[in-house]
Amino acid sequence: MASTLGLPLRAVLFDWGDTLFHAPHAADVIVEFARSSGAPVSGERARAMWDEVWALGKTPEEIAKGRDLSMEAHRRVWMDLFGRFDRVVPGLSGALYEQVMDPRSWVPYADTRTTLEAVRRRGLKVGVVSNVPADLRPVFAKHRLDGLVDSYTHSFEVGAEKPSPTIFLAAAKSLGVQPSETLMVGDHEVDRGAEGAGMRAFVLPTEFEGDVRGLDRVIALLPS
Repeated sequence: MASTLGLPLRAVLFDWGDTLFHAPHAADVIVEFARSSGAPVSGERARAMWDEVWALGKTPEEIAKGRDLSMEAHRRVWMDLFGRFDRVVPGLSGALYEQVMDPRSWVPYADTRTTLEAVRRRGLKVGVVSNVPADLRPVFAKHRLDGLVDSYTHSFEVGAEKPSPTIFLAAAKSLGVQPSETLMVGDHEVDRGAEGAGMRAFVLPTEFEGDVRGLDRVIALLPS
């Protein structure tokens, strides 16, 4: 993708998890639950455990299971993955699901607000497009970011998950823009499904510092 996208561009769509928001405390949940269960796990091991299962959760095989089409499917698929932890600390799978996978426990990256504000200052519409089994509006409202988002497109409402073009086309329609006028920003190859809907797509680098996601790269792409 060129350094700037040029015109026309009327809207930017953002993925939610690992793009605008993150779960900051998964390793802490593992450590604390293990300690309370009498089976201590070090912070280093807890982080490695979480990183391993989170990476597995992003494989094409797991994504294809339709986990974000309903709460029932979401719980079943993630609990199957988390079940491996019960061999280390019995009951850990349930604690992780309840305390980490609830969208209300997630927090914005340090550069989320400034990025959304910058997009809006350029006169562009902002949409959130997420494979998620629950409404994200209360999550954004909790952090007073709801005023910076024009529409939310959830997989469970649309009945389709990224990378299907269906969810991206629904997002463009919700904003009243054409796919060709839209940029999709995400953290995973499924976000490139937007290209199949006639949009442009930008996938953020996987490496970044602390809780600064590197969203300034998005602003650098936009026409001034």
